[in-house]
Amino acid sequence: MRLPTWIAQHLAALRAVLVFTVLLGLVYPLALVALGQLPGLNHKADGSLIVSGGTTVGSALVGQSFTDADGNPIARYFQSRPSAAGDGYDPTSTSASNLGPESVVDTIATDPEESSESLLTQVCGRSKSVGEIDGVDGRRPYCTDDGVGAVLAVFRADGLTGPVTRVVSVNQAAPATPFVTEYEGVAVEPAQPGEDYVAAGGVVTPIRGDAPAEPAVPADAVTASGSGLDPQISPAYAELQVNRVARERGADPAAVRKLVKEHTDGRGLGFMGAPGVNVLELNLALDKQFPAR
Repeated sequence: MRLPTWIAQHLAALRAVLVFTVLLGLVYPLALVALGQLPGLNHKADGSLIVSGGTTVGSALVGQSFTDADGNPIARYFQSRPSAAGDGYDPTSTSASNLGPESVVDTIATDPEESSESLLTQVCGRSKSVGEIDGVDGRRPYCTDDGVGAVLAVFRADGLTGPVTRVVSVNQAAPATPFVTEYEGVAVEPAQPGEDYVAAGGVVTPIRGDAPAEPAVPADAVTASGSGLDPQISPAYAELQVNRVARERGADPAAVRKLVKEHTDGRGLGFMGAPGVNVLELNLALDKQFPAR
């Protein structure tokens, strides 16, 4: 006896689901796992883990911080690129900060826990810190000397036009001294926590300042990558750190520079991307060749 057409169609569909579940849900994934264990592929398939002294210390594909318990950079190590993934280089929270070029005004709340820094202030603060630890000029355009975004909220008599009536340094909370004393003849005030000067009608006005057009601190030293897990820094940022690392380890800068070159990867396929220095591998090589004093 033939089954009704609708039952036969449902049984055929069920068989197809079962067959494709086995093929695509079991056979195909297991085949790829097996392929990944072939010699030459297994290291990358297992996460490109780096083992030192019998202990897994990290991955060549995931960056990590080289800081002390208080989050301060350890001077004898090359420092990594900043990370916006979780508390830093968290593979479970990989992401960018979602802050863009227009993020120039900090949120200064009455509760410090609710305050947040704009992208501009983050860049300014990082550049200032790198400049201090590596002994270079950490100034950048549109940054104050104390490492925040040099931004004013300018109030005018007729909204966007007319004489200036009030000026506030929106990223410097009272009792801080504003980075400029006056703007178009009007005294500049520090910001008061909890105030939204943009919503109140202030025109956001970044001030360039006298910083050099080409900052000494490279861009990758002050900005996070899209993934937040970037294991590499630019050769320029590595070069900036050479003298400090050599001094802290009592090593010849030329020898440290040679190690940097040995751990610099070229462009993908010779033309894609940019050269990069793997920070973890470089720091492990430093510990081996120039143990900390």
